[in-house]
Amino acid sequence: MTKATRNGITFPLPVLQGILPFKRSNLPTEILAGLTFACLAIPEVMGYTKIAGTPVITGLYTILIPMALFAIFGSSRHLVVGADSATAAITASALAGMAVSGSSEYLALASLLALMAAVLLIAARIIGLGFLADFLSRTVLVGFLTGVGIQVASGEIPGMLGIEVPAHGTTAKLQGVAEHFEQFSWPTLVVALGVLAVVTGCRRLSRKIPGPLIAILGVILCSWAFQFSGAGIAVLGAVPSGLPSLSIPAVDWSWSLFKQLLPTALSIFVVILAQSAATSRAYAARYEEKFDENSDLVGLGLANLGAAFTGTFVVNGSPTKTEMVASAGGRSQIAQLTTVAIVLVVILFLTGPLAYLPNAALSAIVFLIGVKLIDVRGLANIYRQARSEFWIAIATAAVVVFVGVEQGIIFAMVLSLIDHTRRGYHPKNSVIVENKVTGWHSKSIDHPNQFEPGLVIYRFSHSLYYANTQRLSDEVATITQGADHKLSWFCIEASAIDDVDFTAGYTLRNVHQYLQSKGIKLVFLLVEPDVRAELDRYGVTDLVGKDAYFEFGSELLEAFHHRTGREHGTQSASGKP
Repeated sequence: MTKATRNGITFPLPVLQGILPFKRSNLPTEILAGLTFACLAIPEVMGYTKIAGTPVITGLYTILIPMALFAIFGSSRHLVVGADSATAAITASALAGMAVSGSSEYLALASLLALMAAVLLIAARIIGLGFLADFLSRTVLVGFLTGVGIQVASGEIPGMLGIEVPAHGTTAKLQGVAEHFEQFSWPTLVVALGVLAVVTGCRRLSRKIPGPLIAILGVILCSWAFQFSGAGIAVLGAVPSGLPSLSIPAVDWSWSLFKQLLPTALSIFVVILAQSAATSRAYAARYEEKFDENSDLVGLGLANLGAAFTGTFVVNGSPTKTEMVASAGGRSQIAQLTTVAIVLVVILFLTGPLAYLPNAALSAIVFLIGVKLIDVRGLANIYRQARSEFWIAIATAAVVVFVGVEQGIIFAMVLSLIDHTRRGYHPKNSVIVENKVTGWHSKSIDHPNQFEPGLVIYRFSHSLYYANTQRLSDEVATITQGADHKLSWFCIEASAIDDVDFTAGYTLRNVHQYLQSKGIKLVFLLVEPDVRAELDRYGVTDLVGKDAYFEFGSELLEAFHHRTGREHGTQSASGKP
């Protein structure tokens, strides 16, 4: 929690953690960063409405009340909360068959999803579920966002060609383009290509140039001057101005509707958790600052409440928007509040010219957003460094593209959990042996595997739980059956074990019984206090005895020599693993 100083008194504040402490000398830079971000974000969020299937004005609403609420109640000084392509795509995927895209009923359902996501985020803060953010690995997140990028970019091809395709889904839309190619409009394509050229050209000159804004303003001016609508180029038409009205989503409040939307809300919840937490961590580390995940959960929850009650769709912490503000010099939420003020002016006084904006121009902006999400470089790095994880990322992307965004995020979560279980199921265990020069070191479980005649020190390199207990039993049997000398003691070096579940406790009792039948004593080295408490509770300590636990290697060797009547060199007796 941020601490502020007023009149020489320091006290904690539950709000404004992303703003305080603040230096007045930084104010001009923050305001300029907010202005720059507004120029970049306004056309972008208007494009997100095409992904979400909501009216254009709702994109501006996402960077009004929601962004202000996170700036006040969140803890991250850098995270930008607003419309996001991933959550917009999930929303559209879920609502496609429930209402007509762009209708009031559709918008009410989108707002209800924002409300459900808000409840889940605040509940996660109350019951401590912030750790769920870690259940989307970087690998599957790259694959998921790449799949979203392919789906978003390909979905805008009909709009850039002037072809109306009512179908949903990547393959269906591309098939629709082929079937209705006779609708192709050269003027519409020229507009789209012009916007693409201006945006990419500005980006190559300098990323600080607001290419999307220049393109949008230019094409609106041309549309007004040359009457694009008369040339067969579809335009947005009248866009309402004024502040959003505060209201509860106008839906049929029934349990069946909640059950239908709950899987989508959970998918959105997980994406918000993973993407926002990862972005906040990255920027806090970059600028050597602290942030509170719990406060961010509250801020994100309140931001989505703001979205739900102002008639717009889900908002999320955006890595791309956060980088926009950071690269423009923003170092606190003051920049985001400046953007809110600028958007407020646009909503109140400047929506009239938007009526001349060609639909193809927005399609081109969204197409570039999708292309930017396709992380070819990230996939190439994964391929070079972790080949098996690369195929996980590709599989995730394929599910998003060919099945759906919502199914893709569920698939990504399942793959992440399977990958985590796989690593724990197959830990790289070893035995500790003695080297006369370097002391203790680990080696693979093969011959010779005894630290000294009669003593094996076996290192288990993961938490002990139901999925890997059979591996423990098998390796204990392998070591004892292949021993070069008759074993007296079998020591489990437990420094890497931070948890033992019920099944593992049962297995350890069986391991003790197996070793005891062979006349081998089971002992433990470097057991954490919490793990020792679990072994006590599972009855393992009652079997092996309280004297079977050792804190240092020297204590273990001294007890072993005393028990077996051996003499050993000074170096071994003083060694530590």
